[in-house]
Amino acid sequence: MNKAIQLQNSAFGAMSKPKKQKSIVWQRIKRNKEIYLLILPVIIYYILFHYKPMYGVVIAFQDFRPRKGISGSEWVGLENFMTFFKSIYFGRLIRNTLRISLSTLIFGFPAPIILALMINELRSKYFARFVQTITYMPHFISLVVICAMIRDFVKSNGVITQLLVALFGYDGKDLLSKASAFVPIYVISNIWQGVGWGSIVYLAALTAIDPQLYEAAEVDGCSTRWKKIIHITLPCLLPTIIIMFIMRMGQIMSVGYEKIILLYNEGIYETADVISTYVYRMGIVNRQYSFSAAVGLFNSVINFALVILANKISRAVSETSLW
Repeated sequence: MNKAIQLQNSAFGAMSKPKKQKSIVWQRIKRNKEIYLLILPVIIYYILFHYKPMYGVVIAFQDFRPRKGISGSEWVGLENFMTFFKSIYFGRLIRNTLRISLSTLIFGFPAPIILALMINELRSKYFARFVQTITYMPHFISLVVICAMIRDFVKSNGVITQLLVALFGYDGKDLLSKASAFVPIYVISNIWQGVGWGSIVYLAALTAIDPQLYEAAEVDGCSTRWKKIIHITLPCLLPTIIIMFIMRMGQIMSVGYEKIILLYNEGIYETADVISTYVYRMGIVNRQYSFSAAVGLFNSVINFALVILANKISRAVSETSLW
């Protein structure tokens, strides 16, 4: 009899526990309703423009016809994926995407960190603000304008081309007409455009470092700034660097098509054509919606797998991870 009562009490407790949790959540929402109202537009934006359109990914498994719609189009299974894997462009697209993305990661990822460290070490606050303002500016310039400037700089009579002629005896041809020059142009211009904006996160993390750590380091013998950076600044900055690196790993296969389309031409497809530009041509220009959706889904799955892998490795070797 006592056991039956205990079982009933435990069952009642298990049922009442979720109710208590819900009531606590609602109490918190009511208590902080202004904060939740502030975040509500962001949540609505992501639901409408990021999560709801995910339903459209099913056309990757169909022979989609706009006239018939998603419900009326014929299902073809993995046919679109197999067509992409067997395509003569598959190897070139993967190679170019990885080359550009990894080059941007290797040279572009450390750039904001280095800039943030340099700004943090400046003695003059006014000069530091000036440097920040100058480095932020390219981020706010339209990508179309940025690409137009790049084209002017690297054309046959452009500033960069003429500089290469004077210093290294370059032949003076338009740099964007050379397939081998596209990746350096893309990576360097990408760093120039985003290094200032990317340094904001690291500058914010630097301000959170306790000044007493530097004082203790001086007592222990770290008399130079370089030693303080190595033993105090970088270790304190490491968790932020790891989080940003994990998030960046989720973009390895995603090279933005807008900038490449504005810069490349048919003569340099050999090194400039990537998955995103191929999806644009097949989906928008050639109207092969199902095929382009399959290629885009393949791209997203690889990125998702890379994020999980990077997070798992980070959690195994350190105490920092996204989840």
